[in-house]
Amino acid sequence: MTSRLRRAVDNVDLQRFRFWFQAAAFVLFVYGGYLAVDLGNSLPMFSCGYNQEGRAGVCYLLPLQHQLSRPWPQLFGWAGIGVLTGFATFFLWFIVLNKGWCGFMCPLGTLQDWLTSLRKRLGIRYSLYGEQAFNRLTWVKFVLLALMFLIPLAIGGGLLSHDWGAPFCQICPGRVILPLFTADPLQLTIDYSSIGTLVLTGLGMFIAGLFLVGAFIKKRFFCFFCPMSALHYLISKPALLKLKKDGDKCTKCGNCFNVCDMEIRAIADDLERKDIMTDDCTLCLKCVAACPEPGALKVEFARINIFQATEEGFLKRMNKGAGHDACKR
Repeated sequence: MTSRLRRAVDNVDLQRFRFWFQAAAFVLFVYGGYLAVDLGNSLPMFSCGYNQEGRAGVCYLLPLQHQLSRPWPQLFGWAGIGVLTGFATFFLWFIVLNKGWCGFMCPLGTLQDWLTSLRKRLGIRYSLYGEQAFNRLTWVKFVLLALMFLIPLAIGGGLLSHDWGAPFCQICPGRVILPLFTADPLQLTIDYSSIGTLVLTGLGMFIAGLFLVGAFIKKRFFCFFCPMSALHYLISKPALLKLKKDGDKCTKCGNCFNVCDMEIRAIADDLERKDIMTDDCTLCLKCVAACPEPGALKVEFARINIFQATEEGFLKRMNKGAGHDACKR
């Protein structure tokens, strides 16, 4: 990479770049179906399958739950090939951007960022998690991920009825909210046909409301509880996109923590780890943009440095107002 291009990338107005990138991704994954875009059914973020007309692909969690609910003799026989093929496709999509799928591509993540912007414009204050609460809540997404596997497997084993099918999708706020952007209100209902459907769709309506309210209280509120985020982290080691930290260059100024939507303290406090991405990180790269110490934080793709902290870039972003949150909450 030439020095001129290197300087231009490191000095980029990340806030503006990310806003337009997210907007383009939102249009693609919510409305791309109208242009016959079909990226398959193994996408590593919430391109909701219930947005039947507009979707440009389907979130991997929907077909995965249906596959896992097959009768056990089939699942652990020939149908297992389909499960492995679907996971392999999902993994190939995922390793390109790692958890950048959360920070740049996911429609639900983008919606939360837009609601945060609206909250700021309205002057509504937001709250922070205490360290103990943060440490407890970080496990919720792993519990939901485990249940997302165990409930369909119980269905396939005859322990639960198919009324409990695709349990996470039934409670996911994306099922209720994203179809509304294509004028489809059909998911705004509670299914009373059985106890299972009543519980799941009722929870879905409640969680959709909680999603909208929570975004006015916490930045990226739902991401703390997202099982897709948990799955990402578990398979993130071979991913190509990496967030790196050089602890020797870090002065622990705290700018990175102050701008972190997920309130990850390790990004500022941990001086030992080189791979600094945690399970809650969305790879939004705000921390890199807010860092004034050259090379203390950087982003690598296939071990090639593509964006790093520089003093010049930090000052330019501050002067434009793109990094104003780096100095205050």
